[in-house]
Amino acid sequence: MSDQPETQPRRSALERFFGGHPLNVVLKLAFISLLVGLTMAFFGVNPQSVIRGAIEVVRETFRDGAGMFRSIFGYIITGAVLVVPIWLLIRLSKAR
Repeated sequence: MSDQPETQPRRSALERFFGGHPLNVVLKLAFISLLVGLTMAFFGVNPQSVIRGAIEVVRETFRDGAGMFRSIFGYIITGAVLVVPIWLLIRLSKAR
């Protein structure tokens, strides 16, 4: 029995940046993107409408400071369409 701790093989800077092997990370991101894209399509949300909505929020905020708070519930629901599935996938991927 040795008192010396086992040393992990050194990961490259690229692996440290990606948080794992780059190919594995790209494949996971592609799969998650597919699921989020399908979810967005199911709800009739497309990338252009998300970007237009974000721009409109910024415009409303600058035009009228309370403009963003008028429909906060709608923004929460819209954001949850993206955030909840991503959160769930991350939780499920870490559960193994």
